[in-house]
Amino acid sequence: MHDVLGSYTEKDIHPWLRKINLSFVSESTTPLMEGFVSDLLEAFRALGHSVQEKPDEHTDLLLASAPFAQPLNWRDAVMFTGRRRFGLTHTPTTITLIHARLGEFQQLLRHFESALNKEPVDTSDFTFEGLAASANQTLLEQGLRGGPILALERLLQAQAKSIRILLIIGNEDPQTAYLFDLVGAHPRIKARNGKTFYEEIALRIVTGLSTEEVTGHQLTGEPIPAAHWRELPTPSAMRAASHELGRRGFFTRMVRVSDIVDVPAVDAAVAEQYSEGCFATWEPYLDALIATITGSARPVDKDNITEDELAVIVGVRADGKGAMIRHVEGKRNDPPSSEAVEMMAMDEPLPTISFTLGLREGETAFQVPVARSKLHGHRGVAAYHPDYVEFTRLDPPFYSYPVSCATEAQAQGIRQAFARAEALLNPADPRQVIFTVLPGHGVVMVEKWQAGKAPFQLIWEYMDAGYLQIEAPVPQSWFSYELEADGWNHLRLPG
Repeated sequence: MHDVLGSYTEKDIHPWLRKINLSFVSESTTPLMEGFVSDLLEAFRALGHSVQEKPDEHTDLLLASAPFAQPLNWRDAVMFTGRRRFGLTHTPTTITLIHARLGEFQQLLRHFESALNKEPVDTSDFTFEGLAASANQTLLEQGLRGGPILALERLLQAQAKSIRILLIIGNEDPQTAYLFDLVGAHPRIKARNGKTFYEEIALRIVTGLSTEEVTGHQLTGEPIPAAHWRELPTPSAMRAASHELGRRGFFTRMVRVSDIVDVPAVDAAVAEQYSEGCFATWEPYLDALIATITGSARPVDKDNITEDELAVIVGVRADGKGAMIRHVEGKRNDPPSSEAVEMMAMDEPLPTISFTLGLREGETAFQVPVARSKLHGHRGVAAYHPDYVEFTRLDPPFYSYPVSCATEAQAQGIRQAFARAEALLNPADPRQVIFTVLPGHGVVMVEKWQAGKAPFQLIWEYMDAGYLQIEAPVPQSWFSYELEADGWNHLRLPG
């Protein structure tokens, strides 16, 4: 165990946790929150972290507060103004604490549940004070994607002007807490034991702050000639796959900040928009991955991508901080999706195979990674057929203490999971699709090479056949798959 644990030894934690500096910079909004903050800060101290009276240049985390289901002016939101307010040259992570009494939490959750079940849906049920006029459509779409809790999550994020929220529920004492983030994670922590409850929250927060983003992509090599790019089969195959996945509703619409709240771009506190999911496939003629670009650069419709929304990944930086990319002549060259490192790095511990393809010059045998195409989406998997599909597990800490997207930890966790996949380690294994699910985040799947199939064709055909049953909800913690009489392995959630 890492020494950051202190006395906490009941669960597997990540070995790379570090010590952080944090400061509570707001007034508690209720008496319950006042006691909660005191106990939470004590848990951080007990785990060896530094609780500061005032933030400084060493501060990693700002804890703020906001009222429940009430709009906060962006000028009062620490995520947007904390850096300037405290005279910092860096931007610490901000987590906003919100206290909801049990009745008001349940009432709002029931409101969304009823609104989502209406036929037809009434968008006025998703209209709330302090949000942009177009926010009701986004709340509706998010609710359809993840249920009432996700609609509630997006509402609180928009009203509190904060991406990361710690929602505390209880009347006299805390009963449960939820941790909300950018991709819509909402793990619930029950207050069964006071000390363990606060340690659990602190450890989950420290986990998120102990890993760094791996989006420092670097340009390498000469630009790919435009004529060569036009001859490649993969760009058009990626566009076709985009349409096929779109027809099956795999990707949800991009979330734009301006669609939810009216705020200026202050200190680049948050990207103007973010897209959900990405995909990539191997291009043998370039010895590279062709991947979708990042949604934070510009709006991307994953159901209808263009060639300008493709990037070329040829490797991973030696320090692991980003991908190595090549540009294409005559094309807009935005950086690849934030998951570029994970999509490239997972090939390193796996075998390669020989595969024959034909282009204008005739058939050619290439040495290619055993994983042909990779699909990452904010979806869950309800069931799969074990004769056709393999499920590969992450290391245990990733289920108790999930990590954020675009991070070094997520890339490493996915790499390790697929490095154990029997169907990839043994290319002759008849199972053609392999997947894992990141709790609170979504599915990552790969397909192998099969003659006569286009990139991603095996994946969408398996979806159609029911061999891989995609669903909207994503597990938020531990889960398992159990074989049932119908021959499929079905998702089982705890309790």
